Amino acid sequence: MSRKPNRPLRPPLKKKSDAIEILDRDPRESRGGQRGEGAPRDEDAQPSRKDAHLNVDPRGPRTPRPPRPAGAQAPRRPRIEGDPVRHPEAHRSALGQPEGGERPARGRGQGQGQGGGQGGGRNPPTTLSEPERLQKVLAQAGVASRREIEEWVVAGRISVNGLPASLGQKIGPGDRVKVNGKLVPLRFTQRSPRVLIYHKPEGEIVSRDDPEGRPTVFERLPILRKGRWLAVGRLDFNTSGLLLFTNDGDLANKLMHPRYELEREYAVRILGELTEEQVKSLTDGIQLEDGPAKFNLLRDEGGEGANHWYRVTISEGRNREVRRMFEAVGLTVSRLMRVRYGSVELPARLKRGMWMEMPEAEACVLAGLPPPQQSRQQDLRDKRPVKLHRTQPR
Repeated sequence: MSRKPNRPLRPPLKKKSDAIEILDRDPRESRGGQRGEGAPRDEDAQPSRKDAHLNVDPRGPRTPRPPRPAGAQAPRRPRIEGDPVRHPEAHRSALGQPEGGERPARGRGQGQGQGGGQGGGRNPPTTLSEPERLQKVLAQAGVASRREIEEWVVAGRISVNGLPASLGQKIGPGDRVKVNGKLVPLRFTQRSPRVLIYHKPEGEIVSRDDPEGRPTVFERLPILRKGRWLAVGRLDFNTSGLLLFTNDGDLANKLMHPRYELEREYAVRILGELTEEQVKSLTDGIQLEDGPAKFNLLRDEGGEGANHWYRVTISEGRNREVRRMFEAVGLTVSRLMRVRYGSVELPARLKRGMWMEMPEAEACVLAGLPPPQQSRQQDLRDKRPVKLHRTQPR
């Protein structure tokens, strides 16, 4: 009697479906090196790599190219305007391109106002599209005032592109300007000027170089990285009071040129007292060595003996003009102090030898420029009291 096996009965085998048969195939069978030449290729087979779909050409399979003969150059591919894949600037059109051919601003990203890379900070640049006069560009760069630059041009000290410069010549961004043979880096941008208010004491000269070695007002000023400080007008060695400095030669020329007739106000202490005839002659006009001169306003401030004060205003700034006018009527000035220049008054808390920087918005108004666009944090900083500085002469 035969013994029954212990193995369980198996169900009858079923034929695999086509999809399961495709998945169970060895991937090496689909490669050309493993299968025979006549082996059919299954177009419905799944790819062996998970990221194989990234390498799929959306334009479909390509026909094989014929072999290129030795030494032959590859033919140029014709430019297809409507094909974004073959377009050489497809990446730019995808990212977007500014209108008018302008480049996007560099810096801290978009949405920072007109300053762009400046981050909305001080002096956001504004590009000048047209050429400007030589003396204006050099004055804005802080090289010198317009009047000094004109004298340098006449003396042949300035050249443009290797040729002597001429008065009224216009220059652009591509021109090379040299002063005394030294190349001047120019930026055709308009920036907010900087203005310093300085309380000059007696015993300082308004000059950079003094043969006698006396202290100068420039020794107390902060150092500029580019350009230099230009003094707006002058004060005598024994005269104190308000003195303005700026790094913009155009603004300095505007504040000093006689055609603008900016008023200067002085506090004058004289030895003695003026009579009515002397007051009339000083306000109507008096003849000096270099031409007629007069006070726009002469007001008595009181005092006795050698401590009698007057307030005077004048619309020009010739050398020692106020002192010479009082000397012409027989009086001596014992003390002279400038308290106002145009619309700028000497702050009461600014003591002798101290300086302060004018807020940017006020400097733009003084120069006749539109006020800068500032952020909220900068507006809060401008509302704070202006910091006063006292520096030791260098």
